Amino acid sequence: MSITSLNGKRFAEMIIQGANHLAANAQMVDALNVFPVPDGDTGTNMNLSMTSGAKEVQNNVQEHIGKVGTSLSRGLLMGARGNSGVILSQLFRGFAKAIEHKSEINSEEFAQAFEAGVQTAYKAVMKPVEGTILTVAKDAAKQAVSSAAKHIDLIQVMEEIVTEANASLKRTPDLLPVLKEVGVVDSGGQGLVFVYEGFLAELKGEALPVRSANGPSMDDMISAEHHMNVQGHMNTEDIVYGYCTEFMVRLESEKLANKSFDEEKFRNDLSEYGDSLLVISDDEVVKVHIHSEQPGTCLNYGQQYGSLIKMKIDNMREQHTAIVGETNTPLQTKPSTKEKYAVVSVAMGAGISELFKSIGAKSVIEGGQTMNPSTEDIVKAVEEAYADHVIILPNNKNIIMAANQAADVLGDHVTVIPTKTVPQGMAALLAFNPSLDAEENKKAMNEALSHVKTGQITYAVRDTNIDGLVIETGDFMGIAEGTIKVKDKDMTQAAKDLLSDMIDEDSEILTILYGEDATAEGVESLVAFCNENFEDVEVEVHNGKQPLYSFIFSIE
Repeated sequence: MSITSLNGKRFAEMIIQGANHLAANAQMVDALNVFPVPDGDTGTNMNLSMTSGAKEVQNNVQEHIGKVGTSLSRGLLMGARGNSGVILSQLFRGFAKAIEHKSEINSEEFAQAFEAGVQTAYKAVMKPVEGTILTVAKDAAKQAVSSAAKHIDLIQVMEEIVTEANASLKRTPDLLPVLKEVGVVDSGGQGLVFVYEGFLAELKGEALPVRSANGPSMDDMISAEHHMNVQGHMNTEDIVYGYCTEFMVRLESEKLANKSFDEEKFRNDLSEYGDSLLVISDDEVVKVHIHSEQPGTCLNYGQQYGSLIKMKIDNMREQHTAIVGETNTPLQTKPSTKEKYAVVSVAMGAGISELFKSIGAKSVIEGGQTMNPSTEDIVKAVEEAYADHVIILPNNKNIIMAANQAADVLGDHVTVIPTKTVPQGMAALLAFNPSLDAEENKKAMNEALSHVKTGQITYAVRDTNIDGLVIETGDFMGIAEGTIKVKDKDMTQAAKDLLSDMIDEDSEILTILYGEDATAEGVESLVAFCNENFEDVEVEVHNGKQPLYSFIFSIE
C-alpha cells in the first residue's frame, strides 16, 4: 500500500491514534523521570495536552487538512500542561501554520511541516536544551525532509521519521549526562515517539491499544463538579452578565481593507461589553468567548472584520436556575468593580493555599507536581480574578511555560513571575506592593527570588545512583535548590541533615511547611533540633498539608 497525499480526515485519524497510543503509555513516560521522586508527570502532562488537541480535532473533522491542523493547534494551546505539554503544543502550532492553506499535502509538504514545527518550538523555549524532546523532534524532522526528497510515499516517510525519532531518543543520554547517570532516556522525547508511532500505525492501518473516546474524561468530570459547586455559591439575580456568547469570525480581505484586524484592539474593544473574555486568533479566524448583557452588540462588532460562524448564545440565568434552583444561599458574588491588582498563585496542599491567601493571593489554583494546571485553567483563574492587572505565581518550574502561554493569550495586563518553588512564590508575594506600578512590582518580586533558598524532603520510588548518592526505594531524600544532597531511611533525620547543609551564617528565617505524611513527633523533633543548632535563626512552622513532600523549607 502506498499513500501519496494526506487530507484532513486521514490526518484527524492519525492525531486520534497518536493521542490514544500516548495515553496507553503515559505511565511509562512518567516513570522515566530523572529524579526517583513520586511526582514524575511528563507522561500525564503530554497525555492531557494531546487529548485536548485530539478532542478539538474530533469536533472539527473535515477534508481540508489545514483546518484540521488549526483545530489541533488550538486544542493543544488551551490544554497544554507542563513544559512538555507546552513544547508539544508549539511543535504542532508550527506544523499547523505550515499547512493551514492546504486542502491536502504530499510527502515534501508533510516533511516541511515537521520542520516548521521544530523551528516554532525552539523559538518558544528561552534556553533550548539538547537531549530532550526538542532534539528528538529536530532529528526526526531532518530525517523527514531527507526522506521526502527521495520518496513520495507518506508511509515510507513516516516510517523513517519514527525510526530516526527512536534512534534520537536512544542518543539523549549522550547529550544529557544526568540521563546517562540514572540510566533513562528523555521522558518528553519518549512521549513524542509514542505520538509518532500512533501516526504511523494509522497510516499503515495497524491497530494499537486504544482508549475509549466516548466516555467523559477526568477533566470533564472535574469541570462538571466545579461548575455545580460554583453555581451553588450565588443566586440567579447575582449574575451581572447573563449571556454566555461564543462565536467565530472568519476574517475577510474586503472588510480588512477598510478596517485592519489587531487582536489586542479587538480584545480591548470587546472588554467594554462584558467579562470572562477570551480571544484567540490566527490569520483566518478569530474565536471569541464573552459573558455579556449585549450579545448582539458583540456579534455586530465582530462582523466588522468578516463573516460570523459557529455562533452560540446561552442564557446563563436560565441555566443557573435549571442547575440548582433558587434554594441555595449565596456565599459570595463577583465584585461590581475591578480591583487594581490581583495575584493568582498555584499551590498543592490546603494549608499552603490558605497561607498564600493570608499573605495576599486573590486566588489559588490547585496544582503542582503530578497535576500541572493547563493553559486554560490559568486563563480562567486570571479572568475570575477580575482585576486591571493580574500577577501569576506558577511556583513550579514545570508550570512556568503554561503560565507564559496563558499570559500571551490574555494580553499585556498579565505578568508572570517565574517562581519555581513555593518558597519563591511566598517571597515574591511578600515583596508585592499595591502602591507600585506593574513594572516596579515585577522588578521587586523578581529580585525577591534571589533572597530565598528552597529545601524539600520526599521519598524515592526506585533505586538509582544520582549526584554521587546510592539511593534505594523508600529512602527519604533531601533536595536543595533542585539537587539531591542527602538521603536517609528516617524522614526526620534526612530533614535535619538537609537543613544542616543549607543553613549558613547569612540565614535569618526558616519556614517549615510540613506535609500529609509528617508526624507531630517528627515536626517537634525537627523544631527542637533547629532551635538547638541554629539559635540565631527564627523558625516558623505551618501545616502545609501538601502531598508527596514531607517537608518544604524556605530559608531567607
